[in-house]
Amino acid sequence: MNANPLILDWPDADATARCAVAIGHNLQPGDVVLLNGTVGAGKTHFARALIQSLLSVPEDVPSPTFTLVQTYDTQSGEVWHADLYRITTDTEIDELGLTEAFDDAICLIEWPDRLGPLLPDDALNIDIAQDGNGRRAHLSWSDKKWENRLSKGVQHA
Repeated sequence: MNANPLILDWPDADATARCAVAIGHNLQPGDVVLLNGTVGAGKTHFARALIQSLLSVPEDVPSPTFTLVQTYDTQSGEVWHADLYRITTDTEIDELGLTEAFDDAICLIEWPDRLGPLLPDDALNIDIAQDGNGRRAHLSWSDKKWENRLSKGVQHA
C-alpha cells in the first residue's frame, strides 16, 4: 500500500454517498475496491451509493450478506458486489467465481480479509471507521492508477 494514505472525513451518510459516487465514476473493469470496517461502519451504504450511481436504470441494491454476491450491468461495465463475512475457506471464493471477476468486472468487496492469499495487489483499500456521528475513511493503494483516479474530485466530494 502507499505510504501516505488519503484520509477523508464523512460527517454524514450523504458525504459517504458523494464520495462513493466520485470514486465510482472513475472505476473501470478490472478495478477492485476493498471495503474494510466493523459491522455498521458504512461499507454497504458506500457500495450501494456507488453502484446506484453507475446504473442507467435505477434498481434496488440489496446487501449481499446472504447471497454473497450481487452483480449489476452498469454504464461502466459489470459490477460485482460481494460480502464475504460468511466465507470460511478459499474454496468458497473459487466457487463464487470472484477471482475471475477481478479481471473483467468492477468488484466491491466487503470483508476482504476473507480473501487471504487471493487478495489482489492492485486494489484500492478503503478502511471505514465510525468517528463520532460520522465516518473516517483511510484510502490506500499500491498501484499508481489510483493516485490519478482519486485526484478527480474525490477529496472534495
